[in-house]
Amino acid sequence: MRLADLPTPCLVLDRRVLERNVDRMARAVGSLGVPLRPHMKTAKSIDVARMVLANPQAPTTGITVSTLAEAEYFSGHGINDILYAVGITPQKLDQVAKLNAAGAAVKVITDDLDMARAIAAHPGRMQALIEIDCGEMRGGIAADDESLEAIGQALGDRLAGIMTHAGHSYSARSVAQMADIAEAERTAALTATRRLRAAGLECPMVSVGSSPTALHARALGGVTETRPGVYMFGDLFQAEIGTVEPDGIAVTVLASVIGRRPAERRIVIDAGGMALSKDRSTEAAPHDFGFGLVLDMLGRRSYGNSLVARANQEHGVVNLDPAATVPDFRIGDRVRVAPNHTCMTSAAHDRYFVVDGGDEVVAVWPRISGW
Repeated sequence: MRLADLPTPCLVLDRRVLERNVDRMARAVGSLGVPLRPHMKTAKSIDVARMVLANPQAPTTGITVSTLAEAEYFSGHGINDILYAVGITPQKLDQVAKLNAAGAAVKVITDDLDMARAIAAHPGRMQALIEIDCGEMRGGIAADDESLEAIGQALGDRLAGIMTHAGHSYSARSVAQMADIAEAERTAALTATRRLRAAGLECPMVSVGSSPTALHARALGGVTETRPGVYMFGDLFQAEIGTVEPDGIAVTVLASVIGRRPAERRIVIDAGGMALSKDRSTEAAPHDFGFGLVLDMLGRRSYGNSLVARANQEHGVVNLDPAATVPDFRIGDRVRVAPNHTCMTSAAHDRYFVVDGGDEVVAVWPRISGW
C-alpha cells in the first residue's frame, strides 16, 4: 500500500524522522543524567511509546498522560507507571483508584488544599504530586506560596513529590532564553522541594519539563525526571523555535486536491479545520505558515512557501507560492501538509499511516482519543 492508495485526509507519520527526534532528545537529557518521563499527550500511541521507552541513551521512569483515557489505554498495554499531569477533581478519583487496583500506578496532581484532603481521604490506592507554577501562570502554586506545606501535610503519606511545567518556554526565541527558563523551572522545583523536606515531608519526585527546557537545559541537578512530549513529532512552530530541526516534522496530513484556480495560483484541498486544526501558533513566530505548509507527496518543500491560507471545516484553501515552480495540479492529486501544532492536528485522527522516508505505507498505528 502506498500513500496514493489512502483515503484523504489522513495522518502520515514518518518513522525515520520520529526516530531522529526521539534520539536527539534522549541524547540531550541523557547527557544531563536525568531520566525521561515522556509525555504521550501528542502521540497517544503505544507504538510510539515503545520506541521512546526503548531508546538506550536516556533511562525512563514511566510516562506522562493528559487524559485518563490515555492512562487506561497505556496501562492496558503494560505501561503502568503513569503521571496524569492535569489537575485532578474529586469525580475522577474513583477511576484512578480502579486503574491502580488493576495493577497501574497512576499518580495525580493538585495545587488545592481541599483536593489534597479529598485525595488523602479516598479509600483507593493513589499518590499525588503538588503542582508548582514556575512562570506559565496556568496551574500550580508559586514555590513560595504559603499553602505549600499545608497541602503537603494534607496529602500525608500520599505525597509523591512536586511537578512543574515551563509551558511559557514556547514564547522564547533563542536557545539562551530557553536555557534561562529551564533554570528558572529547576529553581522553582528545588525551592518547593526544600520547603517540603524542611517541614519533615517526603518529596521523592521532582518532576519538570517541556520540550524546549528539556532539550536546552544547562543543568538538571536535583531534578528526578523531565517530561517533554511534542518533540517526538515536531511541527512548524517547534521548528521555528528550534525544538526540532527544520526537517524534523514527523507528522503531516495527506490531502487531495478538490478544486483549482490556476489563474489565481490557488488550489483547494480536502483538509480543512477538522483535519488540520485551526491553530495559528506560527502567527507569533518568525515565519507565519497560515494553517499549514504544503509539501509534496514525499514530504519535501517542493512548492516553496505554499500555505493553507484559509481553513473551513472540510476545505483548505491553498495560496501557491508565486516565487515557486509548482505543477499544474489536477483534481485528485495528493499533497501533504505540515501542521502548526501537531497535538491539535493529530487529535481528529484515529490512526497513523507510517512511512519510512518514502511513500510506501509500512505500518498502521492506532491512537487513543477522548477523555
